[in-house]
Order: sequence, then C-alpha cells, then structure tokens
Amino acid sequence: MEENSTYNDSKSSILNLTGQGPSGVSPLEQEVLDEYDRLSKNMKELSSTLATLSSGPMTLEIAEGLRLLERKVASVYTLMKASVYSIVLQQGQLDGMDEEGFQPEHDQG
Repeated sequence: MEENSTYNDSKSSILNLTGQGPSGVSPLEQEVLDEYDRLSKNMKELSSTLATLSSGPMTLEIAEGLRLLERKVASVYTLMKASVYSIVLQQGQLDGMDEEGFQPEHDQG
C-alpha cells in the first residue's frame, strides 16, 4: 500500500510542475508524466545504491557490472531523448499546419 500513496503523491507533485490542474492535462499526458516521475525516483534510488557501492572496495565483478549498467542506462537515456524530441518535433509540425491551414499538395503534371 505504501507504493500507492507514493503514486498519489507523485501525481500531485507532477500537477504542480505542469502548472495546470487535472482538467488541463489529458489522461494520456498525466500517465506519461507519472511514468517520468517514477523513472526519476528509480534513478535517484539507483544513484544512491551506486554511491554506496562506489564507497566500498571495488572488485572486478562489481566494475564489470557497473560498466554493463552504464551502457544500458546510456542506451535508455538516448532512446528517451530521441522519443521526446520526435514528439516535440511532431507537435511543432502539427501546430504549423494548424496555423497555416492544412492544404494537401496535388501533383499538377
């Protein structure tokens, strides 16, 4: 049940971040924001765990595991950035079409 209260707390904190109330955010947008909030909390927990590991003696097994983890996190980060960029780019194109009025081009010859 603790996770549920954390989830509800994250909803209110995300709403405060967007500056909009529940009516200003679509359910899908809220779901995405909630996922980002959960990801943020998981990354903070991972950071804390890594700090604990790095303060102790470093073994070859730990070093190899951390290298693998670093590659995976970098891949996920890159994919998320690309995904967000793609969404922003698509939204900008849609906004441009709305402003100009969508007029499909027809081949004239």
